[in-house]
Amino acid sequence: MASQKPSESVYIVTGGAGFIGSNLVATLLRNEPNAMIYVVDDFRTGSYANIVEACERNGVGPFRGSVLSDSVSDLNWQPALLGLQPKAVFHLAAITDTLEFDEKKMISENTEPFTDILEACVECNVPLVYASSAATYGSPKVADDRVPFPLDAAGMPNNVYGFSKWLMDVEVFRFFEQRLSANESLPHVVGLRYFNVFGPGESRKGKMASMVLHLTNQILDGQRPKLFKVGEHERDQVFVDDVVNCTIAGANPNAKPGVYNLGSGQTTSFNDIVDAINEALGMNVAAEYFDMPEKMVSTYQHYTCADMSETKNGLNWVPAWSPIDAMIRYARQIASERTSSSSVTSTHG
Repeated sequence: MASQKPSESVYIVTGGAGFIGSNLVATLLRNEPNAMIYVVDDFRTGSYANIVEACERNGVGPFRGSVLSDSVSDLNWQPALLGLQPKAVFHLAAITDTLEFDEKKMISENTEPFTDILEACVECNVPLVYASSAATYGSPKVADDRVPFPLDAAGMPNNVYGFSKWLMDVEVFRFFEQRLSANESLPHVVGLRYFNVFGPGESRKGKMASMVLHLTNQILDGQRPKLFKVGEHERDQVFVDDVVNCTIAGANPNAKPGVYNLGSGQTTSFNDIVDAINEALGMNVAAEYFDMPEKMVSTYQHYTCADMSETKNGLNWVPAWSPIDAMIRYARQIASERTSSSSVTSTHG
């Protein structure tokens, strides 16, 4: 990593070429136009185009930071942090495919490098904000009562992805306990359990993109939106702009170290998503329902909702977007972009 001018704010964003990471990079540049951003991404699922498009959407001009096409496990973190003296490290890099069943691969990629990053940030006194996940909750008992998930309900994930994120949280809890037992102050480490994130910049996520994107595209393709029977599964859907702003709030000097939920704090059923898309597009397309595969029933999160009370108290942050309003705006944007793309194709065809 190259050195920077002393006057520049420096940020390191791992996974910065991904969906949330690229939006984070662009928002940091919008907030601090002279900031120097170092993106660390191995580009297995991320793309340079995500960064280019996010910067364009945010009106910040071309990306002028630096990109390291490395895995986070390949970097020697402590010397890098000492050389750059970053204002914060945002660690979002991970395998995010919840259908990845290679347990060794998931743990080695998501969990093992985190200890090095955590220790380096603490030793160099650099704030660390990292992406945990709502997958750490699995299907807790509180889900049966349809109440928001408190932080202490996590720890029984339904898949190895959620388990890999839970191990990251456990490492932080262990670090905090050691500090407290030694009567030392807690380091500036904030973990954020992202719930179901949707919004611009996710088109390259393929099957892991949000229901909002998939269902909007199905309707625009002239199909009926396809839902598990009978569309009443409820998820905490949170707009990417809110996720980015909360992630940045986690690096604020006044943020209280800890692990927090990052959702909208309310639920949206899949039927509600279809209704919002229909409203956005001025259409009235009925959903087509089908049975959930039997093997999915026991591990599927039929209900998720973030208890956001601790997030408000610890980070002084609350969501700005209602999910439905954000879905309507996003569905209209998807339709507009498809129209523009089709127009360009026909012009050059």
